Amino acid sequence: MSIFELKRNEDDAYHFTLKANNGQVILSSESYTSKNEAKAGIAAVQEQAQSDTRYERKTAKNGNFFFNVKATNGQVIGSSQMYSSESGMENGIKSVKENVLDAKITEL
Repeated sequence: MSIFELKRNEDDAYHFTLKANNGQVILSSESYTSKNEAKAGIAAVQEQAQSDTRYERKTAKNGNFFFNVKATNGQVIGSSQMYSSESGMENGIKSVKENVLDAKITEL
């Protein structure tokens, strides 16, 4: 089962990750000042993740690939890990689309 893990860090900020069925992190959020904002971020990812236009595909300076999921206002609501190939990045996007809707929220 895929899950959103919602955590509070040392700075009292909140952060979530989306983990696939195999436990691999496939998306990480920015920091939020409150738990409610982080939960709203999760809801935004769930709403936006099925639309390919919400994905911003990028190449890092080191040549690796990654993607961001953006809200309708253009704000980044989640970022992927780094991939060594474009096809790996596309598989990461596919994994987010497949896992995001059924993911349960777990607070750590």
